[in-house]
Amino acid sequence: MGGIIILVLIAAFVVFFAASGFKIVQQSETMVIERLGKYSRTLPTGINIIWPIIDKPREVLWRYERQDMKGNVIITQRSTAKIDLRETVYEFPKQNVITSDNVGTEINAIIYFQITDPVRSVYEISNLPDAIEKLTQTTLRNVIGELDLDQTLTSRDTINSKLRSVLDDAGQKWGVKVNRVELQDINPPREIRSAMEKQMRAERDKRAMILEAEGQKQSAILKSEGNKEARINNAEGEKHAEILRAEGEAEARIRTAQGEAEAIEKITRAIGVTGSNPANYLLGVRYIDTLSEMVSGKDNKVIYMPYEATGVLSSIGGIKDLLTAKDN
Repeated sequence: MGGIIILVLIAAFVVFFAASGFKIVQQSETMVIERLGKYSRTLPTGINIIWPIIDKPREVLWRYERQDMKGNVIITQRSTAKIDLRETVYEFPKQNVITSDNVGTEINAIIYFQITDPVRSVYEISNLPDAIEKLTQTTLRNVIGELDLDQTLTSRDTINSKLRSVLDDAGQKWGVKVNRVELQDINPPREIRSAMEKQMRAERDKRAMILEAEGQKQSAILKSEGNKEARINNAEGEKHAEILRAEGEAEARIRTAQGEAEAIEKITRAIGVTGSNPANYLLGVRYIDTLSEMVSGKDNKVIYMPYEATGVLSSIGGIKDLLTAKDN
């Protein structure tokens, strides 16, 4: 019986020894193996065999996040022998920072990092997640301390770039690559937010008044230019109208003169008297027409003959002479 028990114990020890020597490493994970307390090797993905008791995986502290029933984020740290090589996201709680203009504000950040050298992440730093968190918080305070509140609210890309640069330089010693740093929320004090809202409303009102004034100015300019163009067009129209009227009157006078000349010529031919003046005939006719208009009024009782009336008589006499000469 004693021999059977010994064989069973030996078999159990062999099974335990063999099971402890098999290490399965999943994709995107690795293990750091120490042999008698000294770094030996880093296990690749797949099945690996180590010497139990002599070889031992080095455990590290890692940060884990989970949510409770109310949605609150609970952060815990546990020891693990497996090192995750995937990109990891850490969300840090809100912290108070002071800007260069002495305004306290709350900021929380998210950092995306990835372990590129597992050996350094194990031996160069004792608690990698805690070190990254503290470095991010102190770097964030330094960066925000160089900016005033307005720059902090409007320069997120600049802050993110500075944080990533500083954290990446420090993380190289730890075998960590910082890919991105993002600011989630920037919450100034309530009184500062109220003052900023009033300032923004004042700025919007100012811009609205400026735009309204610019619109009124542009409208007045356009109206004056329109009135100017209208006056110019009216003046041009009146000018052309006057020119056309003058040209029409000149043309009418020319035609009238031509008609009178033709009439005189015809009268001269009709009379056929040598040395006679047909103008006397025309003048006499016009005087007679004028006298007829003078006496054609209803209330005309007294007629005053002008001094030049003798010209009428002479014209009439001229007509008589012309007719007499024609008869002879």
